[in-house]
Amino acid sequence: MTFHDYQTFFSAHWLDILTTVLGLLYILLEYRASIALWFVGIVMPALDVYLYWTYGLYGDAGMAVYYTGAALYGYLVWKFGRKRHQKEGEAMPITRMPRRLMLPALLFFVVAWAVTYYVLITFTDSSVPMADSFTNALSFVALWTLARKYVEQWLLWIVVDIVCTVLYINKGIPFKAGLYALYVVIAILGYIKWKAMMQETNKQEAI
Repeated sequence: MTFHDYQTFFSAHWLDILTTVLGLLYILLEYRASIALWFVGIVMPALDVYLYWTYGLYGDAGMAVYYTGAALYGYLVWKFGRKRHQKEGEAMPITRMPRRLMLPALLFFVVAWAVTYYVLITFTDSSVPMADSFTNALSFVALWTLARKYVEQWLLWIVVDIVCTVLYINKGIPFKAGLYALYVVIAILGYIKWKAMMQETNKQEAI
């Protein structure tokens, strides 16, 4: 490829590349359970709104708007929220999702999926309304579990990331597709790490 070819390629994919870099930084901070992830989580989805809308992924564009606001919520919860047995001045600990919340979360997912699907087929020309609405609905739940520092959030993201990888490959967004494929691997490692961190916290509390 000539320099002009590279220049043309970058010109066509610069936003995809930039948001991919930010996305990689975001998930690495999430892996470390660093509160700084929420700052990246505000900037990245704001850029994604334009990227997804350009490629006709209207559900993802709407989700990116939600992500921006949810990142602010996540920061506030991690900074000021409290859980049972949390000590004064201690950072919010990683815990398992309470069983009592699982059924409401499942019902919310089903309703969100149906509503998003209806919106996409009624008001947009989305070519992938079923998959787009599925990842959006599950992401709503996953982002909430992340904001509450529930270890199960990683399991939800694994499913979202696998579907998104296939979706972005088909839509011709290669860097974003590669990012989500990497997300799958990091999400598996993140689940293992968060589970170990949770167990370590429980051991310290038992001493």
